[in-house]
Amino acid sequence: MKINVKTTIHQQGVKEVYELAVFGRYLEKDGASFLKYEEVQDEGSIRTIVKVSGDMALILRGGAVKMRLPFRLHKKQQGSYEMPFGTFGISTLAKRIEHSEGLIDILYDFTMQGEPAGTYHLEITFQEDKNEHS
Repeated sequence: MKINVKTTIHQQGVKEVYELAVFGRYLEKDGASFLKYEEVQDEGSIRTIVKVSGDMALILRGGAVKMRLPFRLHKKQQGSYEMPFGTFGISTLAKRIEHSEGLIDILYDFTMQGEPAGTYHLEITFQEDKNEHS
């Protein structure tokens, strides 16, 4: 299935938008929704899993980038971001976690090593390819 990932970052009055179109898979299991996709960057390929369940969400990235980004509505969550030269402590404060058919929408404040790193708005849209049989 085709997945479109749009990230809008607001940081100190500056707005940046990143868009990514990838192919991946969507599945539902034990009351949670999972979206899995892979992106290829200069550093190598990155596998991403997005899990959403009620007022909680989790983004796991593996491969060239290793990251664990947990979300819980209106609660601060601790995560980690692993890079070749070390692991960073990161935290999120989710202001919105919405999930409907074909859309995952997460709005959160992002902090890295205790420093505010902006407000991130993650909009992931996806749709089943009608000709696809998994």
